[in-house]
Amino acid sequence: MTSVEHMERTMTRPSSRFWDRIADRYSRQPVADEAAYQQKLRVTQDYLRPDMEVLEFGCGTGSTAIVHAPFVKHILATDISERMLEIARGKADAAKIDNIAFERAAIDTFSARDETYDAIMGHSILHLLEDKDAVIAKVHHMLKPGGVFVSSTVCIGEKMKWFKLIIPIGRALGLMPLVKVLTAKELEHSLTAAGFKIDHCWRPGSKGMTVFIVAKKAG
Repeated sequence: MTSVEHMERTMTRPSSRFWDRIADRYSRQPVADEAAYQQKLRVTQDYLRPDMEVLEFGCGTGSTAIVHAPFVKHILATDISERMLEIARGKADAAKIDNIAFERAAIDTFSARDETYDAIMGHSILHLLEDKDAVIAKVHHMLKPGGVFVSSTVCIGEKMKWFKLIIPIGRALGLMPLVKVLTAKELEHSLTAAGFKIDHCWRPGSKGMTVFIVAKKAG
């Protein structure tokens, strides 16, 4: 995907209709930073095992789930856009991947029994949530002891504090949806407050706004 479209995907949380509408074009775009993406995949796979049950929320067109599927037992991949999920199912079928289940769901309302998953992934999503702390706490409960939460989150609070000033105006005019202006420290605090230990933290590039974190539940 282009840099602009990457920002559209990661800096906004429009309705599912928006993502349904752009899903086909979105699926054809290259990754904005391929080297960083590949590094995130490699780091994540260091934590994966063949017996793992995995959840990914906000899976989009399924690219990350499909890459990781051969390394785990099963992945449940969820997204709010049914069209995104249709594309993801097609990609999984083409790759002959049969251990991913794609399901339409929002993490805010998704529920599972405590200690269901060995790993949970949430990429480009935490800064778009109304209550990220509630979701992080939910993730912690859903993970088995020793499980990991892998996330990649846009944190513009250090570099674009002024953005907070335009959010209320933009939302009042109907020009933009909910966006949370986070800092990396705020995100780390939310994770540790929920009971996680930060096992890996990486910010690609000297001016990067995305923070990649692997947080581990005590086990």
